[in-house]
Amino acid sequence: MKKLILSIAIAVLGLAEMNAQVEYKVVTSVESIVPNGLGRSRIISANDTKDYKEYTSTQTEEDNTRNKSKRSDIRVKGFDETKLLNFYNLGGIRFQNIAANDAIIESKINTMIEEGWELAFVTSAVESEGGKGDGQGIFITRYLFKRPKQ
Repeated sequence: MKKLILSIAIAVLGLAEMNAQVEYKVVTSVESIVPNGLGRSRIISANDTKDYKEYTSTQTEEDNTRNKSKRSDIRVKGFDETKLLNFYNLGGIRFQNIAANDAIIESKINTMIEEGWELAFVTSAVESEGGKGDGQGIFITRYLFKRPKQ
């Protein structure tokens, strides 16, 4: 009997967890890999919300109607911008700058966890021209957080 009650309790908790609504938040760090310290590095976190449906159109062979929203409509004006240091300076790569950025990013993550967010997923990429005389590039990381909807 105890096993049956325990099994039912676990099943009910599992269903409650599956039906729990969650909200997500994306935080992006952009770290410059431009030589000589000329780039800009930041953590960006949007405060405004957008509904992607307002900026989505459906393309078919019969109907090629486009969404009439302008690119400027998509932009958000409410966001947090946290300064980071660039990976390079005039002397080359600065490991001290990387450690400083790690400390700031770690602080952001810890603060969000204290606010009830859970770090769910992290993805990163590097963008660079890569050609002769390459002087452009960023290292971008997206942190996806989730928490129960409030």
